[in-house]
Amino acid sequence: MTAAGAAPVLEVGQLRVAYGKVEAVHDISLVVAPGTIVTVIGPNGAGKTTLLGAIMGLLPAKGSVAYQGASAHTLSVEQRVARGLILVPERRELFAGMSVADNLELGAFQRVRHGDRDWKVTLAEVYHRFPRLAQRRDQFAGTLSGGERQMLAMGRAMMGKPKLLLLDEPSLGLAPLIVREIFSIIAALRASGVSILLVEQNARAALQVSDYGYVLETGELAVEGPSADLAANPRVAATYLGKGAVAAAVPAPPA
Repeated sequence: MTAAGAAPVLEVGQLRVAYGKVEAVHDISLVVAPGTIVTVIGPNGAGKTTLLGAIMGLLPAKGSVAYQGASAHTLSVEQRVARGLILVPERRELFAGMSVADNLELGAFQRVRHGDRDWKVTLAEVYHRFPRLAQRRDQFAGTLSGGERQMLAMGRAMMGKPKLLLLDEPSLGLAPLIVREIFSIIAALRASGVSILLVEQNARAALQVSDYGYVLETGELAVEGPSADLAANPRVAATYLGKGAVAAAVPAPPA
């Protein structure tokens, strides 16, 4: 999957995560090449969110996580964020009683702390990419619609100047029209040079926007491949895309 001569921005090897004695993720290995969208699809409880938590350092894990060619094992969550590895969590985790503008500025906290004075340039870029946030900059985040909250969560992540963006279920709970808008924004982020690891239950939308995909089932990788190939895979189509089930179940006629 990795382009010739291009080192992966993320390489996960035989990752294992357990909650007590229950192992939620078993020997997961995946790669994200620079400038690509890689998606992980699968049902509820498959371990997708757990996988992202382990990559971010939020959960203890066994195995290896290499970011930008170096082990991330000793890096704290804050250090990973400072180096451009940023998570947009499933619950968005906004500060509901703070304004849109204040939520965005908090996204640049690490940059400000390290003396980066260009964060206001990024703020202008975020408002350009998300015009609705500019219109609502003085509103409390808790008063926004679901789609606007997702935009704010993504905009806040962009304030950290991510090199790799981890997106956990960005379409969750959104109307179909807003889902299309969110995935259009995700594609535009890739075009701007951001690599993306996308966890999604909306397999159809995820495979349409991504370059490569992994199917996670009960904590294990069931199948992987270029997104177009996964979308054409009868098993994936029947289970996750709602099509091909009958065709896959009917044996081929004898020659």
